[in-house]
Amino acid sequence: MASDDPTADAVTGPGGTPPGPPAVRADPIFSDEEHPADPAHPTGTVADPDFSGESPVDAREVEPAAAPVTPAFSGEPSAVAEPVESDVPAGAADPFFAEPDAVAEPAFAEPGAVADPSGVDGGVAVPATGAVPDPADASLPPELAEAARSLFGDRLDLAAAYAELLATEGVVRGLIGPRETPRLWDRHLLNCAVVAERIPEGASVIDVGSGAGLPGLVLAIARPDLSVTLVEPLARRVSFLVEAIQRLGLTKSVRVFRGRAEEAAAGSKDRDPLSADIVTARAVAPLDRLATWCLPLLAPGGRLLALKGASAAEEITAHAEAVGRLGGGEPALRQCGIGVIEPAATVVEVVRERVVNQRKPKGPKRSRGGRRRGGRNRDR
Repeated sequence: MASDDPTADAVTGPGGTPPGPPAVRADPIFSDEEHPADPAHPTGTVADPDFSGESPVDAREVEPAAAPVTPAFSGEPSAVAEPVESDVPAGAADPFFAEPDAVAEPAFAEPGAVADPSGVDGGVAVPATGAVPDPADASLPPELAEAARSLFGDRLDLAAAYAELLATEGVVRGLIGPRETPRLWDRHLLNCAVVAERIPEGASVIDVGSGAGLPGLVLAIARPDLSVTLVEPLARRVSFLVEAIQRLGLTKSVRVFRGRAEEAAAGSKDRDPLSADIVTARAVAPLDRLATWCLPLLAPGGRLLALKGASAAEEITAHAEAVGRLGGGEPALRQCGIGVIEPAATVVEVVRERVVNQRKPKGPKRSRGGRRRGGRNRDR
């Protein structure tokens, strides 16, 4: 199995399957009716019909920073099992490149450092169904073998290892619905991998709302020439991503930023704004909101590649004007993987044609006496 990190195999747990943390509610991206969505996400948007069971995820949300503990994939016991994540959306935590051993200062993600041992709330380490995940559920179906070989080449074994992680740890942690495991290859891995045909050689990529790593980790596996940054605000997903990167040996080409897309684009006194040639997003939000979050992450001339479903054409019609106001060109509908997968993946492509400075919300006005107008008791 090809890998960027020669020590990747060292973190494999007993029997080839990493030890797992406690179970949580199913992730809204891959949840089904038996597994309620994560309450940290809004439910006001309509799910894309072509991503069955998937609800749009607000890529801006972030939880309070967690205390550092030992990586779940390392097989090492943690010293103290403390709760590390809140279900309440919060903006108090500073955005940072997830470096689990650095609590006080924001820094780049170092998967080899200390990660959250559970990445989830307390409970028994079994999926929501009560059944133990079977790695065999992630096996590549024979009818998809040719397509998988054409997309992943000599890194097909690495893609298979990632599929096994999704079918086991992904289910245990509530990132993947149990019903998704039999269709991981056709519905998720191959569907994401074909987007690589729209990405030039050696490009930098930011994946917004990465979740379990779709499409960002898939693209990093299929295209070792890419430099990929995964932007994800939720702690348990960040924990999974950091550990998966270490397990798959992708530490040289992939990093994880825990925070919102706006925070990644804005930067801070300690960190430069993020920017890339390509920004990807899958089942995150309607096109107008997606453009608001993603276009500022693009260099002028860079492209947003948004994986969409059957409603893509309607979204273009409804939101093309808003995209234009945000500095984007005319959204174009692309079909990726024609002749390789069936059906082809639907992608909406938007070029950032110009930089638009978005207005920041104004704070309360102050009176001559220095008191803020409309401050305390303004609703009374």
